[in-house]
Amino acid sequence: MANTNFAALTSEQLTIWSRDFWRVARNMSFVNQFAGAGSNAMVQRISELTQSEKGARAVLTLLADMTGDGIVGDNTLEGNEEALRAFDITVTIDQLRFANRLSGRLADQKSVVNFREHSRDALAYAMADRMDQLAFLTLSGIGYNLKNNGALRPSMNSGQNLNDLEFASEVSAPTSNRHRRVDATNGIVAGDVTALEATDKLGYKNIVDLKAYAKDNYIRGLRGAGNDETYHLFVTPQVMADLKLDSDFLANVRQAGIRGPQSSLFSGSSSLMVDGIMIHEFRHVFNTTGALSGTSSNAGAAGYKGGANADVNYSRCIFAGAQALAMADIGIPEIVEDTFDYGNQNGISIGKIFGLKKPKYHSDVSGQVEDFGVIALDVAY
Repeated sequence: MANTNFAALTSEQLTIWSRDFWRVARNMSFVNQFAGAGSNAMVQRISELTQSEKGARAVLTLLADMTGDGIVGDNTLEGNEEALRAFDITVTIDQLRFANRLSGRLADQKSVVNFREHSRDALAYAMADRMDQLAFLTLSGIGYNLKNNGALRPSMNSGQNLNDLEFASEVSAPTSNRHRRVDATNGIVAGDVTALEATDKLGYKNIVDLKAYAKDNYIRGLRGAGNDETYHLFVTPQVMADLKLDSDFLANVRQAGIRGPQSSLFSGSSSLMVDGIMIHEFRHVFNTTGALSGTSSNAGAAGYKGGANADVNYSRCIFAGAQALAMADIGIPEIVEDTFDYGNQNGISIGKIFGLKKPKYHSDVSGQVEDFGVIALDVAY
């Protein structure tokens, strides 16, 4: 069995192996598909630290639009320049680590599994999966003490909980004008999970209204060919199923998409383009499948379902434009192999330094601090 001997690898070979791991992790990550280095990315990746008086920090800069009307005619411009308004968003970073440990040398010899190669794949999947979970909890304004299905994470010893990450304390609830919900009668209304009813399901009209609301509130889409703006809407598989049963949604997808067996409706695609919005189905979009049912006394409490009596399943769909999420991606993962029990047991650990934060700025539309590029939409399912 050809195993990689970590002890014999040079530092350069270890770096290559680390990069290979990170390539695997990034390919497995769902949210990484939407990450980029510039301001025209839904998830803006910050890969370098900025030196400041407080030390090295991961900083994202948001540039607000100019508000003045300029100078007309031959009136003096000098001395009437308008200052650019920039909002620096500091992303706190921390380290997340995973490890595998082989039971012993004899077990390794008996196994046909290449421990190190399979460990790399398992560790890469675990890292990518947790980063996806954290990204959607951050976008949703849901604390890391909850799973993405609404259930409480088991409480472990200090340092063993995702809620112990340094940037966990910076997760913030959606701002008032970035929190909406579907109302079966009135369409898109102000967000309030206690007001949800079982009939408040997502439909085509709600998507159209949500896009108009985003544009009215100056949420910038991602610029594409022809300078068109594209937005992303993330829903759970159950919400996507409800959408595909909505007659208006079905009719518009059929008209807009290609016909025949290659149609995304027939191919089972998890992404659909509707009215300039890419709708993506993803299991880690926050929902309450694993949350508790309660009574009116539990309404709105973490870990419970929605509705006046905490008995309505709901999902917090994410409508995102540019710079909806900031992700500090600092360096390649560090890989360490160690031995235990006099060299009889081998273990591999991988650690990654990163951070997540939902950018905020002072909105000229609402006159208050708002989430920059994301709207949280609560829908029943």
